Amino acid sequence: MTTPARRDDLAARLRTDRPHSARVWNYLLGGKDHYPPDAAVGEQILTAFPDFAAVARLQRHFLARAVRHLAGEVGIRQFLDIGTGLPTADNTHELAQRIAPESRVVYVDNDPLVLVHARALLTSTPEGACAYVDSDVRDPARILAEARRTLDFDQPVALTLLGILGQLSDDENPAALVTELLAALPSGSYLALSDGTDTSEALNTAVAAYNSQSAHTYHLRTPAHIATFFEGLDLVEPGVVPTSDWRPELSTFPGPVIRGHAVCGVGRKV
Repeated sequence: MTTPARRDDLAARLRTDRPHSARVWNYLLGGKDHYPPDAAVGEQILTAFPDFAAVARLQRHFLARAVRHLAGEVGIRQFLDIGTGLPTADNTHELAQRIAPESRVVYVDNDPLVLVHARALLTSTPEGACAYVDSDVRDPARILAEARRTLDFDQPVALTLLGILGQLSDDENPAALVTELLAALPSGSYLALSDGTDTSEALNTAVAAYNSQSAHTYHLRTPAHIATFFEGLDLVEPGVVPTSDWRPELSTFPGPVIRGHAVCGVGRKV
């Protein structure tokens, strides 16, 4: 149960006067869970880079394909989804539990609005489990400690990091965070990751506009840099590729094919 003090803390953290990445992303995906500053920045991004909404949708499409592959073809029954964002259609637990109702999913995000929605909407099947951790990706020790309440770290876990490492600067060493998270997971676990690339001048301009106004900055990287996050893992075919090109035959989502601007991949811990 949320105490009055806890509710006051969440309200203070909402910062409705400043755009937040999860709410801006929700606006770009056509959602309703955002505030005027989020919508204003979203429109500014779309003015500088009109394809941004399509790129955002492709990230969700990749999530669906990756989870279906891991739950269906591989047989993974546990998922740790860090950087959840606001709930939409076909969230990780819905995708996984549609294939295997006993799947267990832990979501992690640090936006209090995500926390409120998660408690209301992220409900599990009776056979499985669905939990939410209010934490930042920069605190992997806490994430892992809380996730262990729901997940069995003696069995394989799929770690999903979609668009979240771009929120860390190089000084924050995102590769080390990935290494720490994966080190806690057993052999046979997987990493599914996607992030934006710096290969488009228009996208660079759009992200610069977002960074100038947001409480959180986003850092585009080269495809080669993003590929280094998979070092030590066995990449699933077709490797680290543009988001639209990762096993597109598995997608049931309509929409434009946009290559570039983001890459993704799935790797197995040996």
